[in-house]
Amino acid sequence: MRDEIPAFARMKMKLKVCGMKYKENLEAVANLLPDYLGFIFYKKSARHFDSSIPELPKSIKKVGVFVDEELEIVKDTIKKFNLQAVQLHGHESPEYCAAINAVEVIKVFSIKDEFNFDVLQPYEDVCDYFLFDTKGQLPGGNGYTFNWNVLEQYPSTKPYFLSGGIGLHEIEKIKEFKESPASKYCYAIDVNSKFEIEPGLKNVEELKTFKHNVISC
Repeated sequence: MRDEIPAFARMKMKLKVCGMKYKENLEAVANLLPDYLGFIFYKKSARHFDSSIPELPKSIKKVGVFVDEELEIVKDTIKKFNLQAVQLHGHESPEYCAAINAVEVIKVFSIKDEFNFDVLQPYEDVCDYFLFDTKGQLPGGNGYTFNWNVLEQYPSTKPYFLSGGIGLHEIEKIKEFKESPASKYCYAIDVNSKFEIEPGLKNVEELKTFKHNVISC
């Protein structure tokens, strides 16, 4: 039934740190043991990843982020970097998502002040998670939050990632969100630009503070 609390909702929210780029910084962030680390394989991004991924703790899932990429390139990248998930930020069709069946599929949808949740229905059976980000000029990393109250109308039971401009200043807002009905199916918090010294270079101490105050509590 819709009113039942799903098993994952009784657990602590997961943490995904996206936009990793530099090896030493990557290793330092990995030491914080986030649940997911995101690598952007979109060449127009300032955080485009074109290096090698060092060995990471087995508890961390590697996510490849793509924007309307050719399907075969996505599949080749999954193999090359041993990815455990892909995050699709473009206009990928349900058929495209279904064709990626070897890893977790996270489909991104952008929100500002309103959203037509009907667009989710064709993706229900072909994606493992949804991710809600802020609608802006870029496919991601725009640096500001959307109106989370929109998620009170979320009609699905599929777990989702909450993303878009989340930083230290949002800690209290997230705590309030976790107590609201809108967070019932929120599986993970996704952070990126608000924790950066420069694109792709994360502030490890700030991430540590965030994880302690939001994820670990």
